Amino acid sequence: MVCVTTLLSVAVGVGAAVLLPNAAAYAPSFVPKKYVVSNWSPSSKLVASTSTRASTARNTVTMMPIGVPKVAYRIPGSQGADWVDIYNRLYRERIIFLGQEIDDEIANQIIGVMLYLDNEDSTKPIYLYINCPGGSVIAGLAIYDTMMHIKSDVITINIGLAASMASFIMAAGTRGRRMALPHSRIMIHQPMGGAQGQAEDIKVEAAQIMRIRDNLVKMYSMMSGQTQASITEALDRDNFMSAEDALKFGLIDKVIDIKPLG
Repeated sequence: MVCVTTLLSVAVGVGAAVLLPNAAAYAPSFVPKKYVVSNWSPSSKLVASTSTRASTARNTVTMMPIGVPKVAYRIPGSQGADWVDIYNRLYRERIIFLGQEIDDEIANQIIGVMLYLDNEDSTKPIYLYINCPGGSVIAGLAIYDTMMHIKSDVITINIGLAASMASFIMAAGTRGRRMALPHSRIMIHQPMGGAQGQAEDIKVEAAQIMRIRDNLVKMYSMMSGQTQASITEALDRDNFMSAEDALKFGLIDKVIDIKPLG
C-alpha cells in the first residue's frame, strides 16, 4: 500500500497517472481520462506531458483585464463606432458616478460634466449615483454650489455608502428626488481637520473649521427639516443610518423598492 500510494502521488504530479501498468484503474477522479495512458513507456511519458501542455494552452481562457469596461458608442452623424469607457458613455445619458474619495480632481470633473449637460439641455434632469466614503469639504462644497447653480434638476441616488461629505451632496439633490437603495448606508459627522505651525496659524485654522461646521449644520438643517440643535447632536460622532433611518431623518425622500427574486 505504501508503494502504490507513493507511485500515485508521483503520477498525479506529472499531470497523468502513467507510472502504473494499469493506470486507468488507479487514476483519481480529478485527473481527466484523456490524459491517462494505459500502455506506458519512457517515450510515452514525454508524449503525454507535451500533449498535456499543448492541450492546456489551447484551452486557456483569456480573462477580461481589470480596469474600466469599454462599450461601443457611435457619435450621432458618424458612420463608425468608437470604444469608450462606460462612464463616458453614461455621461451621454446624463448619468454621473461619484464613486471615490472627494478631492479637487474628481470635483472638477463632476462640475465640468454638470455644466456641460446643463448647457446642452437644462430641461432634463441629471442623475448623480453616489457610493463614496467622503473626502474634502471644500471640494464637496464646490460640487454643492454647482448643483445649486445649474438649472437642471439633480437626482441623487445612494447605491452603497454615502459617508461624510458624500452624505451632504446626496442630501443636496433636488427636493423630492433624493433616493437610496434599501441596503445602502449613510454616515454623517462633523468636519475634521488638523493644523500645525505657529500658535496664531493654528488658531486661524481652528476658527475656519468651526465656521465650516456651523455652515454645514445650517445647510443640513435646511435640507432635512431638522432643527440646528438636532443636527449638531447628530453630527457630534460618526452617525450611521440605514436607508429607512435616513428617510425618517429627512436626508432622502424615497427608498427604492427592489423586487425580490423568484
